[in-house]
Amino acid sequence: MKHARIAWSGAIQQAIESDGQLLITQGPHKGRRVEFDDVVWLPPLAPVPKARTVIALGLNYADHAKELAFKAPEEPLAFMKGEAALIGHKAFTQRPADVKYMHYECELAVVIGRTARHVIKSDAYDHVAGYTVANDYAIRDYLENWYRPNLRVKNRDTCTPIGPWLVDAADVPKPMALKLQTTVNSQITQSGSTADMIFDVPTLIEYFSSFMTLNPGDLILTGTPDGIVDCQPGDVIATEIEGVGALINTIVKAQP
Repeated sequence: MKHARIAWSGAIQQAIESDGQLLITQGPHKGRRVEFDDVVWLPPLAPVPKARTVIALGLNYADHAKELAFKAPEEPLAFMKGEAALIGHKAFTQRPADVKYMHYECELAVVIGRTARHVIKSDAYDHVAGYTVANDYAIRDYLENWYRPNLRVKNRDTCTPIGPWLVDAADVPKPMALKLQTTVNSQITQSGSTADMIFDVPTLIEYFSSFMTLNPGDLILTGTPDGIVDCQPGDVIATEIEGVGALINTIVKAQP
């Protein structure tokens, strides 16, 4: 099942995809159908009682590491992100006026469904609620070290579109064999497969839960394959993952 969070009729609504429409599932409008273009799409994540942990992977595809002239890491290379970076489907990402290179990163995002601590690989999928698509923009101008991206590179307001759907884990039976594709203004610029991850989803859950608690609603962004290009104001970026969804986002010039 594909779940969504939307703003419609003056309120935030929970919905599911149903025959090419959104079917509202809670509240006074339960059962109402609305069109995709008649709503504001929000990140498809339920609110959590405390701060959400967002973990993002760097260099988790060997071809991307090679593209950046780096050796593939020997253990997961991760950094943290604040929830304020997250925006929804069809939203706008700001590009600072003074930067020279800002690129997308199409990533499979794992949503944790059960508290995970000291989880072994064979049990890892039992702790996954579902999957969504993330576009983890990076601004290379501010990069000092690929192994330690600073806050201005990655943890920026509007720079992590996510959605449009949260797809139940049961509906993604082979998460490590999904095609990924990015288009810029309808031209294919990136393609790959989650099969090419250096550290797969079970490995990541085992690794992170060995030293920190993962709570329901936490996110793991699993990295991107090669094929990154600079994005300019006005560019429409579509990051798509097989069976999970197509996330559309537009670059705009940041306001002073």
